[in-house]
Amino acid sequence: MIRSIIGLLLVLTATLAQAATVLVLGDSLSAGFGLSADQAWPAHLQRKLDALPGKHTVINASVSGETTAGGRARLPQALEAHAPNVVVIELGANDGLRGLPVKLMRENLLAMVDAAEAAGAKVVLVGMRLPPNYGPVYTRLFQNTFAEVAKTRHLAFVPFLLDGFAEDRALFQADGMHPTADAQPRIVDTMWPALKPLLPAAVSRR
Repeated sequence: MIRSIIGLLLVLTATLAQAATVLVLGDSLSAGFGLSADQAWPAHLQRKLDALPGKHTVINASVSGETTAGGRARLPQALEAHAPNVVVIELGANDGLRGLPVKLMRENLLAMVDAAEAAGAKVVLVGMRLPPNYGPVYTRLFQNTFAEVAKTRHLAFVPFLLDGFAEDRALFQADGMHPTADAQPRIVDTMWPALKPLLPAAVSRR
């Protein structure tokens, strides 16, 4: 009887070790603006993880229009509620579009990274780029900030969420800013190399 209980506990422990909770903290690009919830890229990520060993959960805590300041304010509650193993931070685009100070964006990103790591989560930082009409100095500072934060904190890093299709207008909605449903799996493909090594070993070997 005791051996059976011990065996069951070992199985449960091994199962839990293969489980991961991924929290996505983003803006409209991750919230799936203009799409149904099951079309947004975090839902595609959930389906990808469902096909792998273990029981994994993707929590999409993204909000359209969110800035790094808003994400910084919301993150502590999300960490407490979901206890994620991995936090994907996809914020900053709205800071840039509003011309907010890059220094403030950097401070907010660092604060979110520190909060996530203090809660025991690993972090994937996602970079963004701005249209050239924002001026070469601001756009360069904006883009470089993500890489600098990732380097400073030794983070898994995705330089550009829309990598590989940003110039393909057919993959954007009528506003020219938000990707279509067809583009969402491509975002997962872009995210996967950075995210995969942070997941349980049985998943990361796949």
